[in-house]
Amino acid sequence: MKPIFILNGPNLNLLGEREPEIYGGNTLATIEDALRNRAATLGVSIDFRQTNHEGVLVDQIQEARHAASGLILNAGAYTHTSVAIHDALRALSLPIIEVHLSNIYKREAFRHRSYVSPAATGVICGLGAQGYGLALDAVAEILKASAPINRSPHA
Repeated sequence: MKPIFILNGPNLNLLGEREPEIYGGNTLATIEDALRNRAATLGVSIDFRQTNHEGVLVDQIQEARHAASGLILNAGAYTHTSVAIHDALRALSLPIIEVHLSNIYKREAFRHRSYVSPAATGVICGLGAQGYGLALDAVAEILKASAPINRSPHA
């Protein structure tokens, strides 16, 4: 099975330092380590990335079309601004889970609009780092449910 891409947008490289009262104390490396362990338990692999550049994130989403079995995306601030990311996501025929560490609906009004959500299979927000693990569980379950049953011809 192809890996599940876990893509992270701008400023997520500053987790643990930037506004921990909003985003928590976990670093992105800590989240990645936890997800690698969880992926091994689930029998899937992940490709975990972070970029501060919108075009790079669009390229990574486009790469997922052929190289990934599912996508977990925390687009950071681009969630609320990027039609380009929305359009790239609409080209995917994979399960897509949108993740936010904070509850975007309890924050500034401009964060209530997501250009990712209309293209996503599901959205998880407000649960901190735990949201990534729940997203990985969800994608793994979706993939498992959609996998063809391998039946022996002698069954």
